[in-house]
Amino acid sequence: MKKERNPKNWNEVKTNDSWGIFKIMGEFVGGYEKLSKIGPCVSIFGSARTKPNDKYYQLAENIAKKLAEHGYGVITGGGPGIMEAGNKGAHNAGGTSVGLNIVLPFEQHDNPYIDRDKSIDFDYFFVRKVMFVKYSQGFVVMPGGFGTLDEFFEALTLIQTHKIGKFPIILVGTDFWSGLVDWIKGTLLKDYGNISPDDLHLVDLVDTEDEVLDILDKFYNKYNHSPNF
Repeated sequence: MKKERNPKNWNEVKTNDSWGIFKIMGEFVGGYEKLSKIGPCVSIFGSARTKPNDKYYQLAENIAKKLAEHGYGVITGGGPGIMEAGNKGAHNAGGTSVGLNIVLPFEQHDNPYIDRDKSIDFDYFFVRKVMFVKYSQGFVVMPGGFGTLDEFFEALTLIQTHKIGKFPIILVGTDFWSGLVDWIKGTLLKDYGNISPDDLHLVDLVDTEDEVLDILDKFYNKYNHSPNF
C-alpha cells in the first residue's frame, strides 16, 4: 500500500537544499568567466531533431557562416540538429563557435564543431538561459520545439518588462512561425489585449541569411556591442 504523505511532518523533513546553492553558484561563475572573454556573439536556437538534409539545417549553417564572416561568434545549445548546424557554419568560416551544453536524458550530446575551449556544460536550464541572454547580441530562432519556444519567450518577456535592454530577436522561417505570429497579433493583442501594439516590434520574421544580417547591422549601427545586463 502506498504510504500517504503527512503534511503535519513537513517541518521535520531534512534536506540539503541550501547546499545546492554552491553548485548553482559554480555554474554561474564558470559561465561568466568563459563567456565574458568571447566577444560579440549571436545565439542560434532550434530543434535538436533537425537532420542535415533539412532546409532549415542548411539555412542555419549559412546564417552562422555569414555571422562569422561579419565578425560575430555563434552560441548554440551545443547539441545536434540546428545547434550543430550553427556551430558548423561558424567553425567552417573560422569564427568563434560556442556550445552551452545541458545534461538531458535524451537528444543532447555535444557536437564536434564547438571550439574545445568554448564548450560549457550545465545541469540547470535557468543558469544556461542567463548565459544566452547576457552574452548574446541577438537571438536567431529557427524552427524548434518546447525548448526553442522557452528561450524565445524568455527573451521577449525580459525585454518587454525592461529587465534587460532590447536586442534583435529574429524568427527564421515564415512557413513555420507565421501561425504563431498571427496568434500573437490576433488573439493576444486584438482579441484579449494581453500585450501592447509596441510589443510586436520586439520580433522580426524573415526567411534568409541576408535579412538576418541586415537586421543585426541596422541595430548595431545605433548601439554598442556589450553584455545585456
